[in-house]
Amino acid sequence: MGQQRRKRHLAEYLVFRTLTCIVDALPIRVAVCFAQGMAFFVHRMLPSRWSRRKMVAENICRALGEDLSDRQLDRIIHGMWVHLFRLVVEMVQMPRKFRRYNMRDIIQLRDTEQCVQAMSSGRPVIALSGHYGNWEVALMVFGAFGFPMGAIARDLDNPYLNDWFKATRGSTGHMLISKKGAREYVDRILGRGGFMAMLFDQDAGPRGIFVDFFGHPASTFKSIALMAMQHDAIIYVGCARRLPDDFRNNRWVRYDLGCEEMIDPRDFQTPDAVREISQRYTHALERAILRAPEQYFWLHRRWKTRPQDRRKNEPVSDAA
Repeated sequence: MGQQRRKRHLAEYLVFRTLTCIVDALPIRVAVCFAQGMAFFVHRMLPSRWSRRKMVAENICRALGEDLSDRQLDRIIHGMWVHLFRLVVEMVQMPRKFRRYNMRDIIQLRDTEQCVQAMSSGRPVIALSGHYGNWEVALMVFGAFGFPMGAIARDLDNPYLNDWFKATRGSTGHMLISKKGAREYVDRILGRGGFMAMLFDQDAGPRGIFVDFFGHPASTFKSIALMAMQHDAIIYVGCARRLPDDFRNNRWVRYDLGCEEMIDPRDFQTPDAVREISQRYTHALERAILRAPEQYFWLHRRWKTRPQDRRKNEPVSDAA
């Protein structure tokens, strides 16, 4: 690393850690006000091209229906920005606020019996979620219960920031795996009956398989279904939805952590099994989003790739 680049990375890291220390010290009421203020600024003050308002509105209308009123659409978009800024605050505060002894105050578990059975079955498990709710708190809950996972993420350009995020996720026993060359590590973990955590709702490009997402074809990675079939891994689809605040009882943040779908690849023996499995977990995410559409990351260009863009005879995508 060049000397100038190293100095720049150190300066970025110091600024980042200063901001995270300030955010970490905020009381929950102040943190919520901060998120609301930032959301108001982005949603009301920034030019729409910077906040991608047109694209966000198109995504929401495509998913939830063109008959949404301007008021309903505006409420969802503003709520999305509040959610995203709150998510940043919660991720910073989580290592200090989230403990096993206060888990019952923070987490409301729902339909988890099948998940516990799967994690105790001796078979590998792939835990899937989308960019919905607080996906990081869901990961921390598994670690707190003694189920460490491998989690795939792209390496950050700044090595100091990358090490901080890696240490934060590793504090509950998880292993952060670089997206580059991840397949070897994933095969090793699943091959020995371990657990993997993945986010699956990004556009997979022309090499993906197309499944319906809110009634429209969306390119989805084939690799998740293929890995589940190869390693006989159970797929768990879960989400951590933020619940209404309970300031009266001095709680931090409350989440509903639930199982949306359990998928066993043994139940799919048709030639189209990859598509059927991919469609099942995509529908599970749809059901979760409908409970709180403002908690979904509508900034993603989920329908970016069209079926006609798909190239023939492409190798199977190995990214997830």
